[in-house]
Amino acid sequence: MDDKIILGQLKVNSIFTKSNLPIAGYSVNPYVGCTHACKYCYASFMKRFTGHTEPWGSFLDVKFWDKIKNPKKYDGQTMIIGSVTDAYNAQEEQFRRTRAFLEEMQGSKINLIITTKSDLVVRDLDLIKTFPSPLISWSINTLDENFKNDMDKAVSIERRITAMKKCHEHGIRTTCFISPIFPEITEVFDIIERIKDFCDYIWLENLNLRGGFKADIMNYIAEKYPNLLDLYQQIYNKKNNDYWKALDKKVAEYSQKNGFMYVIDKEPFLMNPTEKPIIINYFYHSQIKQTAKK
Repeated sequence: MDDKIILGQLKVNSIFTKSNLPIAGYSVNPYVGCTHACKYCYASFMKRFTGHTEPWGSFLDVKFWDKIKNPKKYDGQTMIIGSVTDAYNAQEEQFRRTRAFLEEMQGSKINLIITTKSDLVVRDLDLIKTFPSPLISWSINTLDENFKNDMDKAVSIERRITAMKKCHEHGIRTTCFISPIFPEITEVFDIIERIKDFCDYIWLENLNLRGGFKADIMNYIAEKYPNLLDLYQQIYNKKNNDYWKALDKKVAEYSQKNGFMYVIDKEPFLMNPTEKPIIINYFYHSQIKQTAKK
């Protein structure tokens, strides 16, 4: 375990947070902060609420809460574990707070969504399988381990894919969250081809540069991918959406050719998985119109 991580403990009144996410009524985040330290992390804005001055990714507060007394009162509610942290960060292996939550919710009939970049989630399959139709999502935005290592400290892409396949074999619904899509770097169609046989949903989301990390990403592109710098300036400085419209069209054409359902901004629990994955486009969350109506 990385001894550079600043660890703390935090007693909270409740582990449940009302969610404003379109896919869930509650968020469950057993940690404050995230040691995956993704350079593009949208959740880094949370730092200003934590009291931490250290860089995002260098601290982790472990949450403790009073035992959930009546888990069945949440029956039918959709809960997403890991909306502003990865509940299966490396430290979860030691502190087991995510597993504690799953244990306390035994007997309930919540709609469970877990988002992660880890294969540690496989450890908890015994508990996850007790919930009705759970869904586990892995973020995978490249097959290039070198690019992945430039962007985050999470486990390898290969380990994520292996975990996805294992969960699928255990009858758990799986999602490949291709996010964030780096223009001309993320191999969208190669990723789809790699995971399509053991994945129920494929969520697509564009790289949205905002906040303090925009300059870091743009500097990274200038250094490592100078041939793409003009494209990134067009997208992120001049607000030109042509790239996303073109990619939307390509995904629609690919889906039609290969028999995939392709939709825009749909809640995953409202759709039943078929023999092939359902591809869901979250580019700018409804700002791009669906190109394929069929």
